[in-house]
Amino acid sequence: MNDDSRSRLENFFGYAHDLGLGPFYVSRNSPPSLVSAANIARAQSMPIEQASALASQSAGPGRSSPLAASTPALRARPGLPVIQGSSGPSLFEDRIENDSLERIRQDIGDCTRCKLHKSRTNIVFGVGNPRAELVFVGEGPGHDEDVRGEPFVGRAGKLLTQMIEAMGLCRQDVYICNVVKCRPPENRLPERDEIETCSPFLSRQLAVIQPKVICCLGACSAQTLLQTNQGISRFRGEWFDYRGGKLIATYHPAYLLRNPNAKGEVWKDLQKVMAVLGLKPKPRR
Repeated sequence: MNDDSRSRLENFFGYAHDLGLGPFYVSRNSPPSLVSAANIARAQSMPIEQASALASQSAGPGRSSPLAASTPALRARPGLPVIQGSSGPSLFEDRIENDSLERIRQDIGDCTRCKLHKSRTNIVFGVGNPRAELVFVGEGPGHDEDVRGEPFVGRAGKLLTQMIEAMGLCRQDVYICNVVKCRPPENRLPERDEIETCSPFLSRQLAVIQPKVICCLGACSAQTLLQTNQGISRFRGEWFDYRGGKLIATYHPAYLLRNPNAKGEVWKDLQKVMAVLGLKPKPRR
């Protein structure tokens, strides 16, 4: 490997280290220098062909490039993967040894990794039971969440609380977090580079909690975790296997505030979650 290639790899791993992702790039059977061309290309802003050659150099003779890693298994409906640890090499397939929510928060630090930090008030990490069987994942903090540093505390958050209580639970029983930890300006959707930068921390949170069910609230979180660009209406209310647990997507509470007629559909989705977890709805008074 020439000096230029080595320098590019060192810069890339420095970026991975800042995210706390070093262990994810170390194969059990390969040296740490084995890294996917796709990730090199994204980190170094180089053409994929050039990055592929660089990855092949790092792999060495007799080793295959991780660019050839298998794609997650697909369900009957095209484009929606079943995310399983056994389906092939994955960035988040291996867990960090002795990882914890506290360590993840420390690794995030006073984050300046993407442009969202420029206008935030607080990092909104996540709240709830660290051993919850049910995790709700939204897209990102809003104004009230940014001010308080806690997810889902505004109008949409109050509706989510009502939904949780209708399931026979309380907020302290579940875990609530978002794809990105800083508020996007004007409550816009997180952009792709922001998601790619921040979602590894979400993946670590889910790996630590190991919930039985993940309920994605809205398209952003569902598309991020399912690795798809399809609209949420194509797969809302369907079950997916997700790294040892189950994942279901439903409409975001903010959407329900604008479209109250959709509450019935969301309740049907939540009833599916309740059936899996053995929950009974809260009795009406």
